[in-house]
Amino acid sequence: MDWKTFQALLSGVNKYSTAFGRIWLSVVFVFRVMVYVVAAERVWGDEQKDFDCNTKQPGCANVCYDHFFPISHIRLWALQLIFVTCPSLLVVMHVKYREDRERKYRQKHGSDAKLYDNTGKKHGGLWWTYLLSLFAKTGIEVAFLYILHHIYNSFDLPRLVKCEVQPCPNVVDCYIGRPMEKKVFTYFMVGASAICIVLSICEIIYLISKRISRCAKKMKSHRERSMTLYHPQYRDQDSNCTLPMHELEHKPEYKAKPKTELQPVAYKPSVCMRASAPNLSFA
Repeated sequence: MDWKTFQALLSGVNKYSTAFGRIWLSVVFVFRVMVYVVAAERVWGDEQKDFDCNTKQPGCANVCYDHFFPISHIRLWALQLIFVTCPSLLVVMHVKYREDRERKYRQKHGSDAKLYDNTGKKHGGLWWTYLLSLFAKTGIEVAFLYILHHIYNSFDLPRLVKCEVQPCPNVVDCYIGRPMEKKVFTYFMVGASAICIVLSICEIIYLISKRISRCAKKMKSHRERSMTLYHPQYRDQDSNCTLPMHELEHKPEYKAKPKTELQPVAYKPSVCMRASAPNLSFA
Protein backbone atom coordinates (compact mmCIF):
# COMPACT_ATOMS: atom_id res chain seq x y z
CA MET A 1 0.00 0.00 0.00
CA ASP A 2 1.21 3.52 -0.88
CA TRP A 3 0.75 5.31 2.43
CA LYS A 4 1.89 8.67 0.96
CA THR A 5 -1.03 8.65 -1.46
CA PHE A 6 -3.30 7.62 1.38
CA GLN A 7 -2.06 10.55 3.47
CA ALA A 8 -2.46 13.00 0.58
CA LEU A 9 -6.08 12.00 0.15
CA LEU A 10 -6.92 12.47 3.82
CA SER A 11 -5.01 15.74 4.21
CA GLY A 12 -7.92 17.52 2.50
CA VAL A 13 -10.24 16.38 5.27
CA ASN A 14 -8.30 18.51 7.74
CA LYS A 15 -9.62 21.72 6.12
CA TYR A 16 -13.27 20.82 6.74
CA SER A 17 -12.91 19.22 10.19
CA THR A 18 -13.55 20.63 13.62
CA ALA A 19 -10.89 20.73 16.34
CA PHE A 20 -11.83 17.21 17.43
CA GLY A 21 -11.56 16.01 13.84
CA ARG A 22 -8.05 17.44 13.48
CA ILE A 23 -6.95 15.73 16.68
CA TRP A 24 -8.50 12.49 15.42
CA LEU A 25 -6.58 12.75 12.16
CA SER A 26 -3.32 13.43 14.02
CA VAL A 27 -3.84 10.39 16.26
CA VAL A 28 -4.56 8.21 13.22
CA PHE A 29 -1.41 9.22 11.37
CA VAL A 30 1.04 9.60 14.23
CA PHE A 31 -0.01 6.82 16.61
CA ARG A 32 -1.47 4.33 14.17
CA VAL A 33 -0.21 4.68 10.62
CA MET A 34 3.37 5.59 11.60
CA VAL A 35 3.56 2.88 14.26
CA TYR A 36 2.08 0.40 11.81
CA VAL A 37 4.54 1.23 9.01
CA VAL A 38 7.69 1.74 11.09
CA ALA A 39 7.42 -0.86 13.86
CA ALA A 40 4.43 -3.19 13.72
CA GLU A 41 5.21 -4.69 10.31
CA ARG A 42 8.76 -5.48 11.42
CA VAL A 43 7.65 -6.99 14.73
CA TRP A 44 5.22 -9.38 13.10
CA GLY A 45 7.07 -9.92 9.82
CA ASP A 46 6.50 -13.50 8.68
CA GLU A 47 5.06 -14.65 12.00
CA GLN A 48 4.32 -18.13 10.71
CA LYS A 49 8.05 -18.93 10.71
CA ASP A 50 8.24 -17.95 14.38
CA PHE A 51 5.34 -20.28 15.24
CA ASP A 52 7.14 -23.45 16.32
CA CYS A 53 5.47 -26.77 17.26
CA ASN A 54 7.11 -29.83 18.87
CA THR A 55 6.15 -32.19 16.06
CA LYS A 56 7.39 -33.04 12.62
CA GLN A 57 4.01 -34.12 11.34
CA PRO A 58 3.55 -32.52 7.88
CA GLY A 59 0.90 -29.82 7.90
CA CYS A 60 0.41 -29.83 11.67
CA ALA A 61 2.16 -26.51 12.28
CA ASN A 62 0.26 -24.81 9.44
CA VAL A 63 -3.12 -26.08 10.66
CA CYS A 64 -2.40 -25.03 14.24
CA TYR A 65 -1.28 -21.58 13.12
CA ASP A 66 -4.47 -21.11 11.08
CA HIS A 67 -6.51 -22.26 14.07
CA PHE A 68 -5.01 -19.80 16.54
CA PHE A 69 -4.41 -16.94 14.06
CA PRO A 70 -7.34 -16.96 11.59
CA ILE A 71 -6.35 -13.44 10.53
CA SER A 72 -3.07 -11.74 11.22
CA HIS A 73 -2.97 -8.69 13.51
CA ILE A 74 -1.07 -6.68 10.94
CA ARG A 75 -3.54 -7.37 8.14
CA LEU A 76 -6.52 -6.75 10.40
CA TRP A 77 -5.10 -3.35 11.39
CA ALA A 78 -4.48 -2.50 7.73
CA LEU A 79 -8.13 -3.24 6.94
CA GLN A 80 -9.22 -1.23 9.96
CA LEU A 81 -7.21 1.83 8.91
CA ILE A 82 -8.60 1.67 5.38
CA PHE A 83 -12.22 1.23 6.43
CA VAL A 84 -12.10 3.79 9.23
CA THR A 85 -10.77 6.54 6.96
CA CYS A 86 -13.13 5.91 4.04
CA PRO A 87 -16.07 7.84 5.63
CA SER A 88 -13.84 10.93 5.84
CA LEU A 89 -13.38 10.78 2.08
CA LEU A 90 -17.16 11.18 1.71
CA VAL A 91 -16.86 14.68 3.16
CA VAL A 92 -14.17 15.59 0.60
CA MET A 93 -16.32 14.19 -2.21
CA HIS A 94 -19.33 16.21 -1.02
CA VAL A 95 -17.25 19.40 -0.95
CA LYS A 96 -15.97 18.68 -4.48
CA TYR A 97 -19.57 18.20 -5.60
CA ARG A 98 -20.46 21.59 -4.12
CA GLU A 99 -17.50 23.25 -5.84
CA ASP A 100 -18.55 21.75 -9.17
CA ARG A 101 -22.10 23.05 -8.74
CA GLU A 102 -20.72 26.46 -7.79
CA ARG A 103 -18.57 26.53 -10.92
CA LYS A 104 -21.47 25.61 -13.21
CA TYR A 105 -23.72 28.19 -11.50
CA ARG A 106 -21.17 30.96 -12.08
CA GLN A 107 -20.76 29.98 -15.71
CA LYS A 108 -24.52 30.29 -16.17
CA HIS A 109 -25.26 33.42 -14.09
CA GLY A 110 -21.97 35.31 -14.13
CA SER A 111 -18.76 35.36 -12.16
CA ASP A 112 -20.26 37.41 -9.31
CA ALA A 113 -23.13 34.98 -8.70
CA LYS A 114 -22.87 32.66 -5.70
CA LEU A 115 -24.73 29.46 -4.98
CA TYR A 116 -22.99 28.83 -1.62
CA ASP A 117 -21.49 31.35 0.77
CA ASN A 118 -18.76 28.87 1.56
CA THR A 119 -18.59 25.45 -0.12
CA GLY A 120 -16.68 23.96 2.81
CA LYS A 121 -18.97 25.26 5.55
CA LYS A 122 -20.91 22.53 7.33
CA HIS A 123 -24.48 23.55 6.59
CA GLY A 124 -27.35 21.66 5.02
CA GLY A 125 -26.41 18.38 3.37
CA LEU A 126 -22.71 18.69 4.18
CA TRP A 127 -23.51 18.80 7.90
CA TRP A 128 -25.46 15.56 7.60
CA THR A 129 -22.67 13.95 5.53
CA TYR A 130 -20.11 14.92 8.15
CA LEU A 131 -22.28 13.63 11.01
CA LEU A 132 -22.99 10.32 9.26
CA SER A 133 -19.26 9.90 8.56
CA LEU A 134 -18.59 10.24 12.30
CA PHE A 135 -21.18 7.60 13.13
CA ALA A 136 -19.69 5.32 10.45
CA LYS A 137 -16.15 5.77 11.79
CA THR A 138 -17.25 5.05 15.35
CA GLY A 139 -19.15 1.94 14.28
CA ILE A 140 -16.21 0.61 12.25
CA GLU A 141 -13.78 1.15 15.15
CA VAL A 142 -16.07 -0.65 17.59
CA ALA A 143 -16.63 -3.52 15.13
CA PHE A 144 -12.92 -4.12 14.57
CA LEU A 145 -12.19 -3.96 18.29
CA TYR A 146 -14.88 -6.56 18.89
CA ILE A 147 -13.43 -8.80 16.16
CA LEU A 148 -9.94 -8.53 17.62
CA HIS A 149 -11.26 -9.19 21.13
CA HIS A 150 -13.33 -12.18 19.99
CA ILE A 151 -10.59 -13.84 17.92
CA TYR A 152 -7.66 -13.34 20.26
CA ASN A 153 -9.31 -13.85 23.64
CA SER A 154 -9.21 -10.34 25.12
CA PHE A 155 -6.17 -9.29 23.06
CA ASP A 156 -4.02 -11.86 24.82
CA LEU A 157 -1.05 -13.65 23.24
CA PRO A 158 0.17 -16.57 25.37
CA ARG A 159 3.65 -18.04 25.02
CA LEU A 160 2.34 -21.59 24.70
CA VAL A 161 -0.76 -22.90 22.96
CA LYS A 162 -1.92 -26.48 22.84
CA CYS A 163 -3.20 -27.76 19.52
CA GLU A 164 -5.12 -30.96 18.84
CA VAL A 165 -6.42 -30.26 15.35
CA GLN A 166 -6.12 -32.81 12.60
CA PRO A 167 -3.68 -33.94 11.13
CA CYS A 168 -1.73 -33.55 14.40
CA PRO A 169 -1.35 -37.01 15.94
CA ASN A 170 -2.02 -35.85 19.51
CA VAL A 171 -2.01 -32.69 21.65
CA VAL A 172 0.86 -30.60 20.30
CA ASP A 173 2.61 -27.77 22.12
CA CYS A 174 3.19 -24.72 19.90
CA TYR A 175 5.20 -21.63 20.81
CA ILE A 176 4.55 -18.07 19.61
CA GLY A 177 7.58 -15.98 18.76
CA ARG A 178 8.08 -12.75 20.77
CA PRO A 179 4.65 -12.84 22.47
CA MET A 180 5.36 -10.00 24.94
CA GLU A 181 6.47 -7.59 22.24
CA LYS A 182 3.44 -8.40 20.13
CA LYS A 183 1.18 -8.00 23.16
CA VAL A 184 2.58 -4.52 23.84
CA PHE A 185 1.93 -3.43 20.26
CA THR A 186 -1.55 -4.94 20.39
CA TYR A 187 -2.45 -2.99 23.52
CA PHE A 188 -0.98 0.17 22.02
CA MET A 189 -3.05 -0.11 18.84
CA VAL A 190 -6.17 -0.95 20.83
CA GLY A 191 -5.60 2.10 23.05
CA ALA A 192 -5.13 4.36 20.00
CA SER A 193 -8.35 2.99 18.53
CA ALA A 194 -10.18 3.66 21.81
CA ILE A 195 -8.91 7.26 21.80
CA CYS A 196 -10.23 7.69 18.26
CA ILE A 197 -13.64 6.39 19.37
CA VAL A 198 -13.75 8.89 22.24
CA LEU A 199 -12.77 11.76 19.91
CA SER A 200 -15.44 10.79 17.40
CA ILE A 201 -18.11 10.67 20.12
CA CYS A 202 -16.99 14.08 21.44
CA GLU A 203 -17.19 15.51 17.93
CA ILE A 204 -20.70 14.09 17.46
CA ILE A 205 -21.83 15.69 20.74
CA TYR A 206 -20.15 18.97 19.77
CA LEU A 207 -21.85 19.12 16.34
CA ILE A 208 -25.30 18.25 17.68
CA SER A 209 -25.08 20.69 20.62
CA LYS A 210 -23.86 23.45 18.32
CA ARG A 211 -26.72 22.79 15.92
CA ILE A 212 -29.27 22.83 18.76
CA SER A 213 -27.90 26.12 20.14
CA ARG A 214 -28.01 27.67 16.66
CA CYS A 215 -31.62 26.56 16.18
CA ALA A 216 -32.53 27.91 19.63
CA LYS A 217 -31.02 31.31 18.78
CA LYS A 218 -32.94 31.40 15.49
CA MET A 219 -36.20 30.57 17.25
CA LYS A 220 -35.54 33.23 19.87
CA SER A 221 -34.79 35.91 17.27
CA HIS A 222 -37.84 34.87 15.25
CA ARG A 223 -40.03 35.11 18.35
CA GLU A 224 -38.67 38.58 19.18
CA ARG A 225 -39.24 39.71 15.59
CA SER A 226 -42.82 38.44 15.61
CA MET A 227 -43.50 40.19 18.94
CA THR A 228 -42.14 43.41 17.50
CA LEU A 229 -44.44 43.10 14.49
CA TYR A 230 -47.41 42.29 16.71
CA HIS A 231 -46.80 45.31 18.98
CA PRO A 232 -45.56 48.03 16.61
CA GLN A 233 -44.32 51.27 18.05
CA TYR A 234 -46.41 54.43 17.79
CA ARG A 235 -44.45 57.54 16.97
CA ASP A 236 -45.82 61.03 17.29
CA GLN A 237 -44.89 63.04 14.23
CA ASP A 238 -44.65 66.28 16.17
CA SER A 239 -42.36 64.91 18.88
CA ASN A 240 -39.50 62.54 19.45
CA CYS A 241 -41.50 60.38 21.84
CA THR A 242 -41.78 56.67 20.97
CA LEU A 243 -44.41 54.67 22.81
CA PRO A 244 -45.31 51.00 22.41
CA MET A 245 -48.82 50.35 21.22
CA HIS A 246 -49.64 48.13 24.18
CA GLU A 247 -49.13 51.15 26.46
CA LEU A 248 -51.47 53.23 24.35
CA GLU A 249 -54.14 50.54 24.39
CA HIS A 250 -54.49 50.75 28.17
CA LYS A 251 -56.00 54.21 28.64
CA PRO A 252 -55.93 55.64 32.13
CA GLU A 253 -59.33 56.01 33.73
CA TYR A 254 -60.57 59.58 34.05
CA LYS A 255 -61.81 60.50 37.49
CA ALA A 256 -63.95 63.62 37.68
CA LYS A 257 -63.15 65.96 40.50
CA PRO A 258 -65.99 66.65 42.91
CA LYS A 259 -67.74 69.98 42.34
CA THR A 260 -67.21 72.54 45.04
CA GLU A 261 -70.09 74.87 45.99
CA LEU A 262 -69.40 78.48 45.20
CA GLN A 263 -69.86 80.78 48.15
CA PRO A 264 -71.60 84.10 47.38
CA VAL A 265 -69.25 87.01 47.56
CA ALA A 266 -70.49 89.90 49.63
CA TYR A 267 -69.57 93.25 48.19
CA LYS A 268 -69.33 96.10 50.64
CA PRO A 269 -69.58 99.59 49.35
CA SER A 270 -66.45 101.54 49.63
CA VAL A 271 -66.15 104.90 51.06
CA CYS A 272 -64.74 106.25 47.86
CA MET A 273 -67.60 105.04 45.78
CA ARG A 274 -70.40 107.61 44.87
CA ALA A 275 -73.53 107.00 42.98
CA SER A 276 -74.21 109.63 40.43
CA ALA A 277 -77.65 110.36 39.24
CA PRO A 278 -78.31 110.57 35.58
CA ASN A 279 -78.30 114.00 33.99
CA LEU A 280 -81.89 114.60 33.12
CA SER A 281 -81.63 118.26 32.32
CA PHE A 282 -82.50 119.38 28.85
CA ALA A 283 -80.53 122.04 27.22
